[in-house]
Amino acid sequence: MISPLLPANFFRTTNLNMARVYIKDCMPGDVVEDVFVISGKQLSAASNGTHFIKANVSDRSGQINARMWKATKQIFDAMPEAGFIRIRGKIENYQNNLQLIIDNCWAAEEGTFDVGDLLPHTDKHIPTMCKKVVEILGSIQNRHLAAIVQAYLDDEKLMENLCRAPAAQSMHHAFIGGLLEHTLNAMEVAHAISPLYPGLNRDLVIAGIFLHDIAKTWELSYDSAFGYTDGGQLVGHIVKSAMWINEKVVVAEEMLGEKIPQDLIDVLHHIIISHHGVPEFGAVKIPATPEALAVHHIENMDAKLMSALAATRGDGRREGEGRWTEYLKPFGGRLYRPDPAPAEAGEPIELEIKNDKSAKPAGKLEITNPLFESVTKKNK
Repeated sequence: MISPLLPANFFRTTNLNMARVYIKDCMPGDVVEDVFVISGKQLSAASNGTHFIKANVSDRSGQINARMWKATKQIFDAMPEAGFIRIRGKIENYQNNLQLIIDNCWAAEEGTFDVGDLLPHTDKHIPTMCKKVVEILGSIQNRHLAAIVQAYLDDEKLMENLCRAPAAQSMHHAFIGGLLEHTLNAMEVAHAISPLYPGLNRDLVIAGIFLHDIAKTWELSYDSAFGYTDGGQLVGHIVKSAMWINEKVVVAEEMLGEKIPQDLIDVLHHIIISHHGVPEFGAVKIPATPEALAVHHIENMDAKLMSALAATRGDGRREGEGRWTEYLKPFGGRLYRPDPAPAEAGEPIELEIKNDKSAKPAGKLEITNPLFESVTKKNK
């Protein structure tokens, strides 16, 4: 709640019938007045001795940096640490990036805004995704691994959080249900490619993907704004996910009435602590098993593709931004936006590799391979 010690005119009502302007649609010069999510607030001193507030402001369409000049500690303390707030301000262009200059702000009174406008949400059906995750996990053949996974599935609070949590604060799958969507995407990729690699232990890859980010349910906060919990900042999801393995192993051993092999526990720990690939990206160890390599590359591919698609062809990009994105740190450069080969309506084109140039069926695209022809002639 905003402090009652603020000036009387600090609070006021707003016309709730005004059409909302989402952050993704804002342009320099726009004046906005609506409820947003504020997070990461900081009170800083300017060179002229005054103070200003810097924070992140977001809605379901995106996030923007915000500044409030000539601020006071009273105003700073009245703002929620992370939550909903009504803001009036102006969009400006600063170093080729948009920022919101806050003129004033008020308490976001309950019932005056729609939470669905503020927190991004998966466009997929959460119960269906959850059912599919359980179905894939149910195909695990190793009884020790199946018991460990079942210990997680039996934790109702954890599974409830898995269905709600984002996969990140602002990078890939940064929306309600994002962690579940990311986990299922990666599990389905693993399920599809495992038959191509007979030596790969499918059970370990599937379980490793299910568990690799499980502690993001604990690391991130997502009730009213996406951010990090204190524990998330101090420990992080990689270490916490590995710690949870030990707790669930105890439950699994009670379930089975026998000990879980230590090498299986060690390998699960390794998959979790190495899934970021290299130390500079947060990995505690470099992947050292085929299964750890598979988990790393599969989950990283899903994260990167999701981010790339959002940056180039997602709903969040504005019209007229050009054919290239700005520099994107996760990719080490800019991405090309256009799709040069969109699917065309009508019947699909039939492709055929032909050795006989004299036969050209109408309506078919013919691909002639000289290598095939030379091999055919030599064999005659």
